[in-house]
Amino acid sequence: MDTILQKIKSVIYKRYKHFSLTYHKSRSMLSIVQQDHLTVKSELKLLNQVQQWFERFCLQHLFQLGWSESQLYRLNLALAEGFTNAVRHAHHALPPETAIEIDVSLWMDRLEMRIWDYGKPFNPDALEEPEPGTLQVGGYGWFLLRRLADHVVYERGVDGRNCLLIVKYGLQGQP
Repeated sequence: MDTILQKIKSVIYKRYKHFSLTYHKSRSMLSIVQQDHLTVKSELKLLNQVQQWFERFCLQHLFQLGWSESQLYRLNLALAEGFTNAVRHAHHALPPETAIEIDVSLWMDRLEMRIWDYGKPFNPDALEEPEPGTLQVGGYGWFLLRRLADHVVYERGVDGRNCLLIVKYGLQGQP
């Protein structure tokens, strides 16, 4: 019975999150400020390149809109976590030449990052959050992402790719 209730809650939560993001997107659809795209191979050694690309984007665009250094740090950490998860988990059995694509879209009220991978999909709702005070190797990434961002959505696209969407609202853009 608990499993059925968990599945129902999961479906409702996912649909609400999708509706919520769609609503907030449509509300400020015409207020996109800037966007960028990066494609890299599935190699952890490219994390520095990914972070430098993102930092350049932030320095050029986010600070002009009043985003703080603290917000930049949190977003960069979320991007690093998403990228390393794609390399270590989604692409672990794929060749290192397999592409990871990253899109960054800056709206007037939020920043959206999308990390696309070609791995097998997984169900983040099936992950159990580590107990506070316990030590374990790994297993914290998904929960860290959800604390760093305002919305985190993981979905399988119709094109067979997985998309990790990370959304962070600016100070005035909270839904």
